[in-house]
Amino acid sequence: MTTIATETKTQATALRDVVQMVRLDDEAAAGNAEFYKNNDFIALKAKLENDKGEREEKVWERVFLHRMFPFDDPLSYISVLDKDQNEIGMISDLRNMPRETLELLEGELNRKYYAPQITAVTSVKERYGFSYWKVVTDIGPIQFTLQDTYRSILRVSQIRMFVVDMNGNRYEIPDVEKLDRRSYRLIELYL
Repeated sequence: MTTIATETKTQATALRDVVQMVRLDDEAAAGNAEFYKNNDFIALKAKLENDKGEREEKVWERVFLHRMFPFDDPLSYISVLDKDQNEIGMISDLRNMPRETLELLEGELNRKYYAPQITAVTSVKERYGFSYWKVVTDIGPIQFTLQDTYRSILRVSQIRMFVVDMNGNRYEIPDVEKLDRRSYRLIELYL
């Protein structure tokens, strides 16, 4: 018994040593991290602890933001990645950031996660495992193609869903039940 408890404690300690989370909202509040616009990209300058426990200033000329829970909690748990997709740190809640930073990062996230809302479906045709959709969105009519239609439709709740086309573009149907009868019948098979 003692060996198992000691082994478990050693593993937990080792895991804590390996996994270090840098909370960038705490660092920004302490004046150690600053997000700013670099041409059309988001950049980061931060004084973070290195392996020796000393603060070292680093600059990332371009960082990428990724929501951990894009549907359930879009303002919390934002992963900040470098150009090689290595995680620099995490923002636990955007609302903890200074107002200017919040607006900058929220604008970038809204651009990245933009999804036109489908208001009507005018046609869905299937051929050779692909489905070809013609829809009306809040920005006008759009046509797109789905490969493996059932996997391309993501239900977020009973009424809300996202459709992801072959190119990775997302379209949102905020409330399936509010679609007109014809639109609903065209997609009913996939629900």
